Amino acid sequence: MTKLLAILILFSILSSALYSEPRKEAEQYTAEVWKNSKGESLNYRHRAPDTVDPGKKYPLIVFYHGAGGRGDNNLGQIADAGAVHSFAKAGVFSKRGAYVIAGQVPKGKLWVDVSWSTLEHKMPKVSDSMRLMFEAVDAFVADKKNQIDPKRIYAMGLSMGGYGTWDAIQRRPKFFAAAVPICGGGDKSMGKALAPLPIWAWHGDKDNVIKPSRSTDMIAAIKAAGGSAKYSELPGVGHNAWSKCWASKELWDWLFAQKR
Repeated sequence: MTKLLAILILFSILSSALYSEPRKEAEQYTAEVWKNSKGESLNYRHRAPDTVDPGKKYPLIVFYHGAGGRGDNNLGQIADAGAVHSFAKAGVFSKRGAYVIAGQVPKGKLWVDVSWSTLEHKMPKVSDSMRLMFEAVDAFVADKKNQIDPKRIYAMGLSMGGYGTWDAIQRRPKFFAAAVPICGGGDKSMGKALAPLPIWAWHGDKDNVIKPSRSTDMIAAIKAAGGSAKYSELPGVGHNAWSKCWASKELWDWLFAQKR
């Protein structure tokens, strides 16, 4: 019994440490609630570069989390899929000197109101979550107009947020300077509208949650319209393409080199 108790206590300590680390990192992001004139609201968090110099403008990443980040704690959207550690490790706030903003979709809601099991879809009416996220981003950029470079605003998201990333750039192709949709899918008929936008999509070839064809179909449509979108299909990788994506120095170098 004593040995079992010791094991349980050790497990509890390790579990607490594993949870507290991403929470500690996530809490470096300021928690806010966007509220519009209709009384609608959206939880979001944002973080500034480690150093902000007066008179200098910085890029902004608009991050669309996956299904695991949904809820009402205004924390899960940043902890989802280890984004907090990956962004910090990639030097997003230090070496790259960027802002990040991430909204949180409520439980049971989506960035895009379509089923992830479908092999294609037409862009539906904008979801409440996406609409409120646009409002929150617009207000955030306006509030920090002296610190954020409007020509270097990037969209990035994974899984449910991969769909969100495609949806965001389809609705606002001239707002973003570049996009990184990870294991998501969009509306193939929007290829012409997306052709001028720098895009680098990522997907695992063994993904059984969202089929790789959702990404390859979008890339094909964009290229057919004269675009030159990039695509990385990761051999042997399932529904966690974000891990290798975020570990790629080439990806971050490419992203921060983009400008409208």
